[in-house]
Amino acid sequence: MSADLSAIHTARAEAIATAVLTVATSGEGFFEITREVARFLEGVGARNGALLLFIRHTSASLVVQENADPDVRTDLVTALKRLAPAEAGWVHEIEGPDDMPAHIKSMLNGVALNVPVINGKMALGTWQGIYVAEHRAQPHAREVVLQFVGACADG
Repeated sequence: MSADLSAIHTARAEAIATAVLTVATSGEGFFEITREVARFLEGVGARNGALLLFIRHTSASLVVQENADPDVRTDLVTALKRLAPAEAGWVHEIEGPDDMPAHIKSMLNGVALNVPVINGKMALGTWQGIYVAEHRAQPHAREVVLQFVGACADG
């Protein structure tokens, strides 16, 4: 195995900045929030640190996924439907037949993300974007807590 470690850079955590991003979804699917998150980082003058994202819901999730080909998002919805179909005889159906599958999909994807911030930019790969994954059929307003911990330009 061959592995190379880049130079190590250190920064003192000088700030914690927090905001809530409300995302209007139109039903099941993936909704990209990368630009809005980048604006948050610009607004706080983020330089180097960690971006933390947390979605306040149990029937939606957060993912880092390809943002070049929209067919990827279509196929991801199909895959999640296969893993947790609505018509599987779930006991929990208080909010409808898509409720329990939405909880399972949320558990599989996760509700929190950590993204390194280097020189004011998210250290995402070339084809990566940040998405709210809506797992319910109906539109919802989803809240994503954004938090930056690290050094800021004015610090």
